Amino acid sequence: MDAQRLRDFLAAKPEQCHVLVVGDIMLDKYYYGDVTRISGEAPVPITRVNSSSEKLGGSANIAYSLAVLGCRVSIAGFVGRDSHCESLVERFKNYGIDTDGLIYTERPTTTKVRIMSGNQQMFRLDFEDDRPIALQDMARYEQYIGEKLSESLDCVIISDHANGACTDASCSWIIEKCHNHGVPVVVDMSAATWVNYRKADYVVANLKRINKELLQPAENEDSAVEKACHYLMRKFHVKNVIATRSQKGLSLVRTDETVHIPTEAQELFDVLGATDAVTAVFGLAVAGGLPPALGAYLANLAASRVVTRLGTYAVTREELAELLIS
Repeated sequence: MDAQRLRDFLAAKPEQCHVLVVGDIMLDKYYYGDVTRISGEAPVPITRVNSSSEKLGGSANIAYSLAVLGCRVSIAGFVGRDSHCESLVERFKNYGIDTDGLIYTERPTTTKVRIMSGNQQMFRLDFEDDRPIALQDMARYEQYIGEKLSESLDCVIISDHANGACTDASCSWIIEKCHNHGVPVVVDMSAATWVNYRKADYVVANLKRINKELLQPAENEDSAVEKACHYLMRKFHVKNVIATRSQKGLSLVRTDETVHIPTEAQELFDVLGATDAVTAVFGLAVAGGLPPALGAYLANLAASRVVTRLGTYAVTREELAELLIS
């Protein structure tokens, strides 16, 4: 691992990179409080709310993470004409994220509302629409992506949370268009439909998603994970896989190279957003021309910091530089 090369990369390269993030845009809302009694109306705990917060989720969190790292970021996806969208747009503008690719629809903006007590999630409410995206809205989405690819993009990240933006047809179209323009594609796979990502350059998936495609689930061991990734690469014509493995770090599996990167022991508070962090940092590394193994190492460092924070969290360049020293 070349720590000095990575520090130099973080110091100078992100501002030169332009990444387009496409896929499922979400808002995460949190209500924090204390549970002191059970309701008399039903056998459920009552949470007395003390505070609340809103954070970016799904593809929005990846875009945010890239912006915090200093990258030039554009985002494309579907939103509704509602207060949740207004909150997202305000945050995008504050972080300097280009919002021209937001496609306004009759659907609600996908929003996850979590009720928290201490560090525990008590309940979650989802505002979403699982119907297919209207054809005219999908056409506007693809038109924007096509126009953006005519500019100077260094990487496209697809963030799939099974909320409608990442169908087999749309992913296939995006990947083909990207490759026609010489732009690499990194997929954040939070759904379980591997067939959507045929010919993608990199797919980031946790071991649970990998095992959904296997008759015999792979153990969280180096050789088993490597074998499973090679099987998926052959079956779905994916070029490379980054397998996130919780407390065991991650594995970068390529046709002619496999790198297993362990993580340092951490006190886990919340794994939410860890894969987003891996995808964002690795996507930046791809955009900036880092060797994949170094990009995977840097991405693993980012994830090791994110899991020690409650809720989604974006790692700064300064934090990554400090982790490279420690």
